[in-house]
Amino acid sequence: MPEQTTDNAVADAALESVAAEASVRPRKAGAFDQKVAELEQQLREANDRALRSHAELENYRKRSQRELAEERRYAVVPLVRDLLNVVDNLERAIEAAYAGAQAKPGSDKSLPGEDVSSLLSGVQMVASQLEGVLKQHQCVRIDTVGTPFDPNLHQAIAQEPSEQYAAGTITRATQAGYKLHDRVIRPAQVFVSTGSPK
Repeated sequence: MPEQTTDNAVADAALESVAAEASVRPRKAGAFDQKVAELEQQLREANDRALRSHAELENYRKRSQRELAEERRYAVVPLVRDLLNVVDNLERAIEAAYAGAQAKPGSDKSLPGEDVSSLLSGVQMVASQLEGVLKQHQCVRIDTVGTPFDPNLHQAIAQEPSEQYAAGTITRATQAGYKLHDRVIRPAQVFVSTGSPK
């Protein structure tokens, strides 16, 4: 009989344990559903924040591109401002040359001999002023005559024999080339030596 009581006691204990577990599970399931609902809400909020951040980043990118395009468009303003003085001086020189020619009776707008040297001097001053402004903005003339031909800097338009220059050396330039910093704006058009004639 004591064995049966022990078995009954074990069976009762097992039943109570199962009943307790059954009563706990529904409570845990309710807590689980609540936790899932909270996590889903947090996920929705995180997605909303991510979408807003993405939209703000896209707006910033577009605004930056617009500002950069505008800066590029007006990047030459300082150079143009400096060049306007040179343009003004050239116009003054031309007006002065024509005024001097018209002051002479019987002139057909050709310059008298004595005025040619003063006009030449004025134009040389303006040209040196223009070159100074270009140098100020790191725009420099490319070296040509007497230097070795470099296809990155020079554009060969012809070859010619030369006793003065070795083969591959520039003998003369027909158009000056310019560099801005390290970038070639316009290559120099040059004649290249083929060496001494035979």
